[in-house]
Amino acid sequence: MKKVWLPILFMVSVFAILCFTQCGVSKIQSSSRPVSHVIWDSLLQQYVTTSGDVNYNGFIQDSTKFNQYLNLLGNNHPNDQNWSRDERLAYWINAYNAYTVKIIVDHYPVDGIKDIKRGIPFVNTVWDIKFINIEDQTYDLNNIEHGIIRKRFEEPRIHFAVNCASVSCPRLRNEAYTAEKLEKQLTDQARYFLRNPVKNRLSNDQLQLSKIFKWFSGDFKDGGFKGVRDFVQQYGPAHSQDADIKYLDYDWRLNDGRAQGATTD
Repeated sequence: MKKVWLPILFMVSVFAILCFTQCGVSKIQSSSRPVSHVIWDSLLQQYVTTSGDVNYNGFIQDSTKFNQYLNLLGNNHPNDQNWSRDERLAYWINAYNAYTVKIIVDHYPVDGIKDIKRGIPFVNTVWDIKFINIEDQTYDLNNIEHGIIRKRFEEPRIHFAVNCASVSCPRLRNEAYTAEKLEKQLTDQARYFLRNPVKNRLSNDQLQLSKIFKWFSGDFKDGGFKGVRDFVQQYGPAHSQDADIKYLDYDWRLNDGRAQGATTD
């Protein structure tokens, strides 16, 4: 009888281990309280332009202050008990953006974020480097964007708030996201991105859109939207419902103001 149960117990144990490692982000036992993003706000105002160009040397020179903010994030993991939804979402957007800046400054100068670790796109890349420690959890950028922000919040406007340090990305906003201003900030980011002719080119009869809308098309059925066209209609310039949709090449060069023109994906 014991021999019969041994394989079953082994499989149950393996499943439990896999579930813990894969789903550990949902098992965090934090008692933290919402943190202030004043330090991050100050850094952004000083080293990021209103159009989103980033002075990475500035972050390097101000590393003590920058690391102080990263330590604040690392010691305070959001939880459902003490943090509101908007406090948690603002935290994770700021964390994604701050740790993206962190990985760039750790390798600066670099021509683009993809140069930090080359691999199979969306499988083994810079976004899979596990360098983010928040309380007893270790994350990579993909964990935060896809496993937490997209999965838990179902908010399509986050695609214009998280920044991948590249020319074609939505701008890195030069202020921190906060729960109090989050709704206004997300709306502003979506409108700014769609009306920026470098990122999207919209006319009445043709929508030349960022590939973000192609890569994450399913997300634009969240939040009451029927899809990409419906989302663009609300946040972009008015256009015909029959307008053709095409997608622009994506420029992965670094968003430090040096890049001119565009390069293909």
